[in-house]
Amino acid sequence: MINGINWKDGSFIHVDDLHKSFGSNHVLRGVTFDVFEGETLVILGASGCGKSVLLKHIIALMYPDSGRVDYRGENIFEMLAPELNEVRKNFGMVFQGAALFDSMTVGENVGLPAFEHWGTRGEELSKLVEEKLTLVGLGGIAHLRPSEISGGMKKRVALARAIALDPDVILYDEPTTGLDPIMAEQINELIRDTQKELGATSIVVTHDLHSATFIGDRVALVVDGRVEFVGTTDELMSTEHEAVRNFIARGQANRDRPEPDFTVSF
Repeated sequence: MINGINWKDGSFIHVDDLHKSFGSNHVLRGVTFDVFEGETLVILGASGCGKSVLLKHIIALMYPDSGRVDYRGENIFEMLAPELNEVRKNFGMVFQGAALFDSMTVGENVGLPAFEHWGTRGEELSKLVEEKLTLVGLGGIAHLRPSEISGGMKKRVALARAIALDPDVILYDEPTTGLDPIMAEQINELIRDTQKELGATSIVVTHDLHSATFIGDRVALVVDGRVEFVGTTDELMSTEHEAVRNFIARGQANRDRPEPDFTVSF
């Protein structure tokens, strides 16, 4: 029992004292936190605070200057390429811009992981693709190209591709960025429904306070490359921690800000 929530196991992913610099820019400054199996952990923070860089370390798309990430008790940065490739099959990632291949159909995009890693093809691959697209509410569009679908649909296709191998962990990098409020809410609901349907562990990077409290079991707030707070969403909203209160105040001010008036008078 942790923060009133029963997790299936203990720490599933352990991030320990991660540091990462790009030249003189010290982006990660000793990041430490745990992710528990079956939960949705939201990594919350302002743009440019190091959230996306942190997410890429969790799947070893980037390597730190120092520190470690343990998956099921094993440091992924010490793994040789064959072992790391096997571990990555347990992760699905939804990139910020969806990252679909324009030269492929929607179905080919979704089926690519199964084709590449499992050698799935033909009728079996088509069935898998349709199953995953249906799961995200897009059954029947496998023949379309990414250029023929909306931004919100691209996010859903990216999620269908991310879950093609039935991963243990789904990583989301700013899943609602660039979407209108209605579509953003639909993506938030999809993330929550997918976690319930698949039982996967989810890690979601976002700067959106509303998204964080809607989809998260727990929240890790990143400020200037450090984790300043980790707790449940209720604890996030009730804490007196200064960095958290400042972030919440800025987030609420942005949501209350009126839409700009683009009316032109002649």
